[in-house]
Amino acid sequence: QVQLVESGGGLVQAGGSLRLSCAASGSILRINTMGWYRQVPGKQRDLVASITSGGSTNYADSVKGRLTISRDNAKNTVYLQMNSLTPEDTAVYYCNADLLTHAGSYYLHRAYWGQGTQVTVSS
Repeated sequence: QVQLVESGGGLVQAGGSLRLSCAASGSILRINTMGWYRQVPGKQRDLVASITSGGSTNYADSVKGRLTISRDNAKNTVYLQMNSLTPEDTAVYYCNADLLTHAGSYYLHRAYWGQGTQVTVSS
């Protein structure tokens, strides 16, 4: 069974830092793009940052210069280093990964989501 397990959320004061991690496990043949999204109640889930298997990154304008996405392909893990946090960064953060997996002789290419981790920034 394929899983994305997130960790690292929590409560931090404005100006502080947090580091989120997301590890993929299961019958994975290949991990393509990985990313972080965030969602606040009543709003849609928005892309924060993404990173391709080759290391190319993409960021939402609101986080450029403060948040950094990286990945360790050997560990099937993606990270989000969050610095200079503001209360506007408060949200549930979700990991997303585009995976090629297998089950016996069957192959499946689809996106998977983590369970979400709460990040709260106090003013």
